[in-house]
Amino acid sequence: MKREKFRVVTRGADGQIRIRDYDSQEDLLKRHIQIGVDDCSTNLALRGLPVFRGLIGPIPEGANIVRYESPEVFETLTKEWSATKLGRGPKLRNRSSQPL
Repeated sequence: MKREKFRVVTRGADGQIRIRDYDSQEDLLKRHIQIGVDDCSTNLALRGLPVFRGLIGPIPEGANIVRYESPEVFETLTKEWSATKLGRGPKLRNRSSQPL
């Protein structure tokens, strides 16, 4: 699957989330230092993509976007995601405890 866009998410000095999109892997390589290649992602489409110094990723985002995040953004967004309460559906009862 061809990835059309590469996205880098960081936090600015003012605390705001900053998103920068790159149209190609080559453009991304001009701005960040590659330290390796992803060879263990469970998403096979990400294998072989670059790993950069100071960034977490590659992470899939939608069908055609590869995302990289600063460690601080990754930690913050992960904490927010894990704290989000999922809506609960109706309780399932154990059929054996219901009267016949």
